[in-house]
Amino acid sequence: MADSLIAYLENFISDNRKELFDHIIEYRTRYITVALEDIYQSHNASAVLRTCDCFGIQDVYIVENKNKYSVNPEVTIGSDKWLSLKKYNKSKNNSLKAIDDLRKKGYRIVATTPHQDDTELKNFDILPGKVALFFGTELQGLTDNILQNADEFLKIPMYGFTESYNISVSAALILHTLTEKMRASVIEWQLTEEEKIEVKRTWLKRSIRNSDLIEKEFISNQINNQIIKSK
Repeated sequence: MADSLIAYLENFISDNRKELFDHIIEYRTRYITVALEDIYQSHNASAVLRTCDCFGIQDVYIVENKNKYSVNPEVTIGSDKWLSLKKYNKSKNNSLKAIDDLRKKGYRIVATTPHQDDTELKNFDILPGKVALFFGTELQGLTDNILQNADEFLKIPMYGFTESYNISVSAALILHTLTEKMRASVIEWQLTEEEKIEVKRTWLKRSIRNSDLIEKEFISNQINNQIIKSK
């Protein structure tokens, strides 16, 4: 039914948008994902989402312990509606909950921060497995919960007096380098066919007015048709 639903919903968008969805879905990935811990500045938070969309990152994990994550529409320019945002704000320790969920999905937990055992960006190996990149606030960085439970540490080399890059700049530099490595490798980094259907369905629903009602009507008609055929 999923394929039929996609085909039905596509009747409510233009041919140009349908072609755009079909094109972009081929570049989407869940091999690399981004996790943002307690990012409270809406400008920076929004810029990271825009960057993720530009580099084909489908999932962004948002951890809210002390700070509520907010989006600035003038910065995202609608990019957030094409992403799968997964928020963690209901546990006693949302950071550990996010790490646990990502590990269960097979991700390596990578803290993007200077560390004694860190790896420079150019030397980071993308091949061993899926990567979850954790970014923290500019002032305090990642919490000890992330640092103590990370599998690897990644840093961008710096040659000036400033101790760190703006988080949106860091995300852009890291994602550019790692997605280029990923796409040039033999890794199966694209979404599965099932994932493509799931993501396209979300894109379509966010593009169509009253999409929930249209979907319910379609499913109801499908069920009625099956009942009639079974008689």
